[in-house]
Amino acid sequence: MYEIFEKLCEKKGITPYRFCKDTGINSSTISTWKKKGSECSAKTAKAICDYFDVSMDYLMTGTSSVDSKKLTAKDERDIAKDMESIRTKLLNGADGPLSYDGEPIPKEDAELLLGQIELMMRRLKPINKEKYNPNKNKK
Repeated sequence: MYEIFEKLCEKKGITPYRFCKDTGINSSTISTWKKKGSECSAKTAKAICDYFDVSMDYLMTGTSSVDSKKLTAKDERDIAKDMESIRTKLLNGADGPLSYDGEPIPKEDAELLLGQIELMMRRLKPINKEKYNPNKNKK
């Protein structure tokens, strides 16, 4: 993901330092993320997506999802409604606290999980539409 972040900076003609100044994210956060070669926090990922006006899908894969172009306004509303329901249940502990190996999951990690769930919903929605309505999109 850091490589994609670097490309976004290059494309916009800024440095990671400038990004940090503009967003208020500590430059050590970016340095640590680069050195570890791991995923960034949900907060950082959201800031990157908002700043560069890209989707989480783009930030994670470096490519725009073709499937997202097939989503209708109704699909977007359905996904938003489902995500709000899932978010509420996960973050409010409706079915017990979100945990892994007996330990509560930090809110930042829960947000990353929610981002992945939304990404998968966006990818699967067009597939499911085609699978369950195969003649609808054919002319």
